[in-house]
Amino acid sequence: MNILLLLIPLSVGLVLLVLAALYWAVERGQFDDVDREGERILHND
Repeated sequence: MNILLLLIPLSVGLVLLVLAALYWAVERGQFDDVDREGERILHND
């Protein structure tokens, strides 16, 4: 039962870290145009 006192805060911290990384990526425009790079590879002139 004592392990829960360690695992619950660690898992909450990990979730917050992942959410912060996702927010950072969205704010920096990483997901603005996801199709452009795929089309660029196909239409390489």
